Amino acid sequence: MINNLLNQFLGASGDAPKTAVRGAGVLGAMPSGLAGGAAAGGIMALLVSNKSARKFAGKAATYGGAAVLGGLAYSAFSNWKKQSNGANTHHNSQKLEQINESSFTAAVDNNNFQLKLLQAMIASAKADGHIDQQEQQRIFEALEQMQLSESTKATLYELMRQPISIGDLANGVDTIEQKSELYLASCFAINLDNATEQAHLDGLAYALRLPFDLAEQLQKQAHQAIHEAA
Repeated sequence: MINNLLNQFLGASGDAPKTAVRGAGVLGAMPSGLAGGAAAGGIMALLVSNKSARKFAGKAATYGGAAVLGGLAYSAFSNWKKQSNGANTHHNSQKLEQINESSFTAAVDNNNFQLKLLQAMIASAKADGHIDQQEQQRIFEALEQMQLSESTKATLYELMRQPISIGDLANGVDTIEQKSELYLASCFAINLDNATEQAHLDGLAYALRLPFDLAEQLQKQAHQAIHEAA
């Protein structure tokens, strides 16, 4: 149910093929337009103000939102590891040379973690303060019009109402794969046009104990994917 919810959040109907996509030109092979009927790009589009981010969400979700997120996070991780020249061979207790694309896919294919990804995107969307009480009510009214199950709606309402702290997001996220994916998901849901939003991402990177240069690579990866969707 959570995997379907994650895809619906990004804009898919939940039955999209889970084909990981990574590297430059990530959107080149994706079909144009949005998928998923009434929920096409809708939930994330309600939250974020960046039109290109909305387009990316809808296109990425046609391939399965979780799968694309894992593939893009691995691409950023690979670039970071190459640029570090092997200096960082361990992250906490992990041996970085043993990490591959399949480990990123496995990391994101977890219901509890996918719920945390949703929390991270909602928290990022709220970071600039544009989702006030009036805006939140507008989102709830729009969700009511979508063809979503009652359980899905209830989960989204609960996530929207919950106060979500950076500490709560980082709690229990232990592997470099999940840290990268959580941070990347946050990058997609935020519009970096003021210091408050950058401070949110900086605080999240610090709470996750994510290497600064890896966080930078993840931001670049998100920016590239969003730019290609424009």
